[in-house]
Amino acid sequence: MSQTNSITGRSASSAVKRLVFSAMGIALAIVTSYIKVWEMPMGGSVTLLSMLFICLIGYWFGAGYGILAGAAYGILQFIIDPYMVSVLQVLFDYPLAFGALGLSGFFHNRRYGLQMGYVAGVLGRFVFSTLSGVVFFAAYAPEGMNPWVYSALYQGSYLGAEGIVTLVLISIPPVAKALETVKRQAAV
Repeated sequence: MSQTNSITGRSASSAVKRLVFSAMGIALAIVTSYIKVWEMPMGGSVTLLSMLFICLIGYWFGAGYGILAGAAYGILQFIIDPYMVSVLQVLFDYPLAFGALGLSGFFHNRRYGLQMGYVAGVLGRFVFSTLSGVVFFAAYAPEGMNPWVYSALYQGSYLGAEGIVTLVLISIPPVAKALETVKRQAAV
């Protein structure tokens, strides 16, 4: 018999299930972040679907869970492979950028919600990464090039490549059906 939380109205077993699915998503994101298809010279890479696993958490459980899981993943990424110029840069590049992947949760009950949510999450990460590039790494822009353009092109090259490949993959009908089945199992 499961207990119900008086604040959220959810059973304790439901909360545990969400925690377990979220932990598995974060673990899969970390593992796949090491499978790099293409690595940029000054940070950033195209990985084997690592952003998808964080977006799935938002898609399955909503934006709050997704953003929290993304921020936790960002902190873990910083612990595993830190790069620090300032505290504010760390905030932008890790918990905020990866937390933005959880924006996928705003589309969790929509038709084509995973695809739309994934695009929203990747765009959110792109915004924070681009801001970080402009504020903290503008000196790396080629002489005479606008730092906004340089940062957007740099971030867009690897985020866009992984985003497009993943979007195509999750739009293949058998894959989309399998991910919907997992969503239903996660929500029970």
